Amino acid sequence: MNILRINDIAPDFEASTTAGKINFHSWVGNKWCVLFSHPKDFTPVCTTELGYMAKINKEFEKRDCKIIGLSVDPLESHKKWLIDIEETQGAKVLYPMISDENLEIAKLYNMLPADDNQIEDRTAITNATVRSIFLIDPDKKIRMMLTYPMTTGRNFDEILRVLDSIQLSSKHRVATPANWEKNDEVIIIPAVSDDEAKKIFKDFRKIKPYLRYTKLS
Repeated sequence: MNILRINDIAPDFEASTTAGKINFHSWVGNKWCVLFSHPKDFTPVCTTELGYMAKINKEFEKRDCKIIGLSVDPLESHKKWLIDIEETQGAKVLYPMISDENLEIAKLYNMLPADDNQIEDRTAITNATVRSIFLIDPDKKIRMMLTYPMTTGRNFDEILRVLDSIQLSSKHRVATPANWEKNDEVIIIPAVSDDEAKKIFKDFRKIKPYLRYTKLS
């Protein structure tokens, strides 16, 4: 079994989606991407999740990040369900949804429960742990992975927060502390000496030799 890790290249694939057939890497292009799976169409938690992602889609677009969903349901099911999502959640899903009926992508990304390779008659129960998120950068590297249990809807604002953090640390020699929010103070990484920090950041708070805070303008 292929075990994916942070900084691995996200496996490429071809898929049928609600926006037509795609090659994943080509579709991502030079953008960031959130690939997220849900257990099954026409289920309550998934309906709220996809509706909320539709509501904040523009926030991802502002950050140059594409969204794409996935489940093992057929395309026709996706298309019918989208109507329900808009009706009940008050937001239209404009991002594509992948139909992975043969479980090829789910297996490629380790989205299935252990010892669960059944294809026929799948339900939300048999897909209990297939609620995964992959944050992928423009170089197609996996920068974050999360998997939630079936009964827990995801906090997609947290995904935005992580995206902000990773994009910031990709541009600057900093990391973000616990509970960091956009525009909060950041931490200067230990590899930067005090002399370098004075040149790069000008002003910073030194709590310990390894713990230095600064504010990015």
